[in-house]
Amino acid sequence: MSDSVVIIPTYNEMENIEKMVHQVFSYEKEFHLLVVDDNSPDGTAEKVKELQTVYPGRLHLIQREGKLGLGTAYIRGFDWSLEHNYQYIFEMDCDFSHNPDDLIRLYAACAEGGAKLAIGSRYCKGGKIKNWPVSRVLMSYFASIYVRMILWIGIKDTTAGFKCYTAEALQKVNYSEIPFKGYAFQIFMKYGVRKHRLKIIEVPITFIDRQYGESKMSTGIFKEAIFGVWKMRSMKL
Repeated sequence: MSDSVVIIPTYNEMENIEKMVHQVFSYEKEFHLLVVDDNSPDGTAEKVKELQTVYPGRLHLIQREGKLGLGTAYIRGFDWSLEHNYQYIFEMDCDFSHNPDDLIRLYAACAEGGAKLAIGSRYCKGGKIKNWPVSRVLMSYFASIYVRMILWIGIKDTTAGFKCYTAEALQKVNYSEIPFKGYAFQIFMKYGVRKHRLKIIEVPITFIDRQYGESKMSTGIFKEAIFGVWKMRSMKL
């Protein structure tokens, strides 16, 4: 039984899912993988079911009835992971913007470095972004500054989606009550860990824009983050 599970939410990731599954299972360190699929019409879930015969007991699937959002996908994944007694719970995108090779480094930051949350960071020393237009880099960078100014969170990459939580961190943060679905969910989770005075380490990564499939970024998701940070200051953590 592995102590680690990687949660990957999917919606129309047929072009990426098979390669991602094989790569996550290629390392000497054993990871399990939980795919939370939002009823992808392109057959993503069916491909996962096919791959489960290749990786029995390691590849898991939760199918949801519709496109319910990133935040609720992670809430469902966190619940499942804690129920199955995993000690290290990862978040990662399916589109290879997050390099699976960095799972080892995030794991080490928690298992050896004592972090309760390890963040794959684009904006700490050594972090990089490739293939994004300058306008999007600036928008993301200044959004993180904006969040730090309001929440005093002390984290360089406040919207990062590549992370490793310990079970202890998830058990303390009141994640099941988070109303946000996109970047605001990611910000709140970091804010919750910080408010509980748990150790956070930012691990520098190179973020690479997706090559296949379509981005799930939208104006609504961005606005939710901009206005949501003000609500977080009065929410129960």
